[in-house]
Amino acid sequence: MESGINYTQNTLKTITRKKTSPWLVFLRQWQLYAMILLPVVYILIFAYGPMFGIVVAFKDFSIRRGILGSEWIGFKYFEQFLSTPHFYNLLRNTVVLSLYSLVAGFIMPIILALALNETKNILFKKTVQMVTFFPYFISTVVMVGIILQFLNSNGGFVNNVIKLLGGETINFMGIPSMWRHIYVWSGVWQGMGYGAVIYIAALSGVDPEIIESSIIDGVSRPQRVWYIDIPSILPTVTILLILSIGNIMNVGFEKVYLMQNNLNLDVSEVISTYVYKRGLVNYQYSYSTAVGLFNSVVNFILLIIANAVARRVGESSLW
Repeated sequence: MESGINYTQNTLKTITRKKTSPWLVFLRQWQLYAMILLPVVYILIFAYGPMFGIVVAFKDFSIRRGILGSEWIGFKYFEQFLSTPHFYNLLRNTVVLSLYSLVAGFIMPIILALALNETKNILFKKTVQMVTFFPYFISTVVMVGIILQFLNSNGGFVNNVIKLLGGETINFMGIPSMWRHIYVWSGVWQGMGYGAVIYIAALSGVDPEIIESSIIDGVSRPQRVWYIDIPSILPTVTILLILSIGNIMNVGFEKVYLMQNNLNLDVSEVISTYVYKRGLVNYQYSYSTAVGLFNSVVNFILLIIANAVARRVGESSLW
């Protein structure tokens, strides 16, 4: 009898809730909407507002005439960029550097998180977390300054060690084959601790009873990592991988530009630095906007493909 009464009450509540107007729902929950008001306004002003400037890519922009008054030229600058002798070199450098950074920078935080999760010494675990997390707060300019000082051919720490061992000094930043390795692995060192935090948080959600049961059943540590830990963080890994693939063409401009010199320019010139030099240095605003828009469109297509593959292969995806 009581179960029937409860069922009737729940049904009435459901019907009443369905008949409630959106305006009444808004009035009852206005605090929640007020909380997201500022972030929404921020996104509209600084993310969607500047998108109007995309029109510059299709115009022969003149500062005197403005965006609306400039002559419409269609896809002229896109064709010019695709036919430039630098196009294939820029695309190759951007893709190679991005893929290298993605593979190294994506796997290392996972390995660090799995290793720290298996560490039983709390003091050691917290110390490693702090030491690996701290470099993330170093600014790009300071980071590049540290790299240049360490690898300096005249009195740099690394070259001093090489000379003490009887070797000859090496101009690391002047050797194109070494430049990508220096860029990628210094980035891994800087961001590994920060990236591991997300996976450590995901690992903390693993049910302790499952781990205890596996220990009782005699499961070894490598087996626990492979069959329990990795599957538990797999949805997080998938989402972050999709987002990383969606940004594969966005190589960090500041660090690349600061590490460039005439000797390594053949491998260090990427689309972002090319846009800066053509747009802000040479005042070719329409051309640089077209190149930047091309870069964004490629990223968007890669994001759609990566999400579709993730949804088809597994259960996790962005949408």
